[in-house]
Amino acid sequence: MEMLGTLLITLLIVAICIVLLGVKVFFVKGGRFPNGHVSGNKAMRDRGIGCVQSQDRDAQKKSRFSIDELEKTLNDSMN
Repeated sequence: MEMLGTLLITLLIVAICIVLLGVKVFFVKGGRFPNGHVSGNKAMRDRGIGCVQSQDRDAQKKSRFSIDELEKTLNDSMN
């Protein structure tokens, strides 16, 4: 019985926490959880700070050493 009481108290505490964390989502029309991503923070964007994942994705898109460019550079240098 003692374990059942502890389990019920724990479930009650977890339920209260979920409700308190979701007040804006549950009770505000069009409410949603705040964006916790670094790029979602205006102050960080103003300072030019981005998240590592976004910087890595952008760096991989701009491949300076793609095979086509290396072949073209080698062919130009040999001719």
